[in-house]
Amino acid sequence: MTHQEKSGQIRKEINLSYYQLKETYPLLKHQNGLGMSIFLFAIIAIITVSFGWYQSVLPTWLMIAVNAFFMGVLHEIEHDLIHWLYFRKHKVIHHFMLFTVWILRPLTVNPWIRRTLHHHHHKFSGTLHDVEERSVTNGEAWSIKRLLTTPDVVLGGLLRLRRMFSDMDQEVKNGNLKLETSSKLKQIMFLSIVPVTIFAHVVLYFFFADLLFAWLNARFAVDLSFPHYVNNMLISLNVLIYTILLPNLLRQFCLHFITSNMHYFGDIEEGNVIEQTQVLNIWWTYPMQLFCFFFGWTHSIHHFVVNETFYVRHIGRKKAQEVLRQYGVRFNDLGTFKRANRFREVSK
Repeated sequence: MTHQEKSGQIRKEINLSYYQLKETYPLLKHQNGLGMSIFLFAIIAIITVSFGWYQSVLPTWLMIAVNAFFMGVLHEIEHDLIHWLYFRKHKVIHHFMLFTVWILRPLTVNPWIRRTLHHHHHKFSGTLHDVEERSVTNGEAWSIKRLLTTPDVVLGGLLRLRRMFSDMDQEVKNGNLKLETSSKLKQIMFLSIVPVTIFAHVVLYFFFADLLFAWLNARFAVDLSFPHYVNNMLISLNVLIYTILLPNLLRQFCLHFITSNMHYFGDIEEGNVIEQTQVLNIWWTYPMQLFCFFFGWTHSIHHFVVNETFYVRHIGRKKAQEVLRQYGVRFNDLGTFKRANRFREVSK
């Protein structure tokens, strides 16, 4: 079988399994209602846990962990919204949900702009101009730099921007990318982080710098501090930092680590969906999977069957994974860490 035939068979069998699942559990057919219910439950949970922390009922570490988990759920809701899976015919509700999941995850890019980047990712996954995945370190050799910039789409993005733009220009010259598409991608990559994403990251930069100053002052008796107006800003934003930004930093690191290593890059056969991703569900990734709603378990399924909700994907994952394995999708290919996410062994 060709890869196109294999991919078609995978879609057919997984779609059949989803149809049978929904016939067995008709509740799953109420897509809008379930999406809204999960959306509201996650928000209520975040507010409740944050209030418990503010009242000193819950410890900081527990609040951060629980909020990170539910923000991972909201990320899945956002991803479904980007594919127009909820309230497609009710635009006000749809855009309200999209705005809310963004504001509660302000380290992420503008979701309306991300929609363009994400659709491009599906069409050209693993190529030099797959800017969505490259923005979260996919395709880079593992190093301290990659580790530190894994959750950071602002400073980390700036550090890799020149290489990405150069590769995109080369792809245009090679005829693999239209000039107008390249220009559009370059423009919206910057617009996607203005102003919310940049502001949220800058606040965290000051927060961690302030912690470093405090440690240096205590350890070496030096006198390092920010001007009083910066300290006042950090104090006024204290609740936001702890209840929203720190949980999102944990969630975003986990998601970007998983997604950047389960997607392949650079040497994928054109149009071959089987080579685009692997299933990454090895035991030691479980702590990270918890904060990105087990993204590595199910995202490969999404590349074959795009228009299905995340909760159906999770409920039906065992059957779908059997189908993926049968037709050659990789599972726990840990060599990707040595190959900078290439699908094939790098030539010596």
